[in-house]
Amino acid sequence: MSTITIFTDGSALGNPGPGGYGVVLLAGHHRKELSQGFRRTTNNRMELMAVCVALEALRFEGSEAVIYSDSRYVVDAVTKGWVFGWEKKGFAGKKNPDLWMRFLRAYRRHRVRFVWVKGHAQTAENNRCDSLAVAAANDSAHLIEDTGYTATADL
Repeated sequence: MSTITIFTDGSALGNPGPGGYGVVLLAGHHRKELSQGFRRTTNNRMELMAVCVALEALRFEGSEAVIYSDSRYVVDAVTKGWVFGWEKKGFAGKKNPDLWMRFLRAYRRHRVRFVWVKGHAQTAENNRCDSLAVAAANDSAHLIEDTGYTATADL
């Protein structure tokens, strides 16, 4: 099985405000793009949501994936091991526990490596994800509720 290359990005207009995520999955000659917009959310939630959705889209258990993200929030939390400490403490005092728990469920099903990329730079697929995320956030006819954000109010 070949390595799946994943690019992710999130956006929020107003932060909090309307938001969206964009994902590009690449495997061999296959390409899949995913995006969704939300009525009210935050940028960090959308960055993390993009990663969750990308990992959940992988069809085979134990897939090897490399995720490219411009979110220090997400990349550092995983590569520096912070999220695992947060989990041990029940995510006490941490933002977005619903998405971090969702992430860990999907993350543990695969072999995942994270790579941080500079946002709005020369990385074509990261720029494509940004375009998908912003377009989704601006698509007022198709925005859905980010129930995790609503439940946590303006944390």
